[in-house]
Amino acid sequence: MGENMALTVEKGRPEKSEGRSKKELAVYDYLDKLGISYERVDHPEAHTMEDCAVIEEAFSARVCKNLFLTNSKHSFYYLLMMPGEKVFKTAELSKAIGCGHLSFADGEEMERVLGCTPGSASVFGLMHDKEDLVELLVDKDLMKEEYLCAHPCHNIATLKLRTKDIFTKFLKATKHYKTEVSLKGEG
Repeated sequence: MGENMALTVEKGRPEKSEGRSKKELAVYDYLDKLGISYERVDHPEAHTMEDCAVIEEAFSARVCKNLFLTNSKHSFYYLLMMPGEKVFKTAELSKAIGCGHLSFADGEEMERVLGCTPGSASVFGLMHDKEDLVELLVDKDLMKEEYLCAHPCHNIATLKLRTKDIFTKFLKATKHYKTEVSLKGEG
């Protein structure tokens, strides 16, 4: 995504649903039903944190790095939300949560459990976790932010919400809770 690209911040859901995935539209429906207000930016596919720099600039808010991890048996999953500038260290997180072996879940698992494809994982995928297979892990540094931004299960848009709305109203509705972790993430 070009760094000089100007993005337009819109309030709420898109007026037209053409070109939008069912999963993305389901996120808007869910947030609207809960009465959670949000702003939206549409953009070309954003696959990396570098792609998200222009989005952060448009919103003046932090886009979270979201990593979908699994235990060695692929029977339980973790969605880790952390600041984009931190380096992810598997050993550091494993020690913090007391899980011996963590690896990245594959795209098929992400689709089945979170309803997201690689590059679009976000906290909004928890609305699809009906079997309660995912534990949400949140780096404590994110809790200091007034707003957080994440993809609505499709990486052609990004939403900006109040942090407290994500971690209270949204999580309560999805019947999930967060576990805070303190990651140094030093290279």
